[in-house]
Amino acid sequence: MTITANAQQQQKIDAYLDRLRRRLRGFDPSAVTEIVKELRSHILDKAAQSVNVTGYTNREPMPAAIDAALAALGSPEELADQYVTDNLLARAEFSRSPLWVLRSLFRWGSLSAVGFFVLLGSLVGYFFGVVFMLVAVAKLFHPQTAGWWKIPSGNGDFELSFRLGFGSVPAGGREILGWWIIPIGWLCGGALVMLTTYVAVWFVRQYRQTLMLPRR
Repeated sequence: MTITANAQQQQKIDAYLDRLRRRLRGFDPSAVTEIVKELRSHILDKAAQSVNVTGYTNREPMPAAIDAALAALGSPEELADQYVTDNLLARAEFSRSPLWVLRSLFRWGSLSAVGFFVLLGSLVGYFFGVVFMLVAVAKLFHPQTAGWWKIPSGNGDFELSFRLGFGSVPAGGREILGWWIIPIGWLCGGALVMLTTYVAVWFVRQYRQTLMLPRR
């Protein structure tokens, strides 16, 4: 009877891990094998910690302890989603590529409000950084119309506008920086992209520390 009970619990662990494995299709096979190995060890360790010595049968954790350890992990699908998110965030943290950062933030933003606001702030930072650099490039091809312009808007008011050179010169408008927009645009744009990446990666690192994924 003891052998049957232990076998049943082992089958339950295998079924849980098989469901999780199917949700990790995009992972490297060796990474999936390592995750499954870590989880199996984690489940058995947690089960062993939750029972007293008198609760062991042939030194195997009681079935109830195994059930409790599996329940604490959540569903295999939810746990797999956490691994997928952590994998994307880890790549972004390592590469620091704006494309990887945005890809991981879109994933994080779909899961939590904090992730959404980090994504929103990063999009704004990258947008203005790219605009600065695009205007700097456009100035080379449209020297008369591209740049940072001060344009009257009526009643003595005015608006500041970045223009890529399309269209005619704004009526009553005055270009503010002239050719200085080229070095300033590249410096400010590049600095803004780098700063946005740094801040986003910092938030990514903090969030990854909160993910309660079994690790060695």
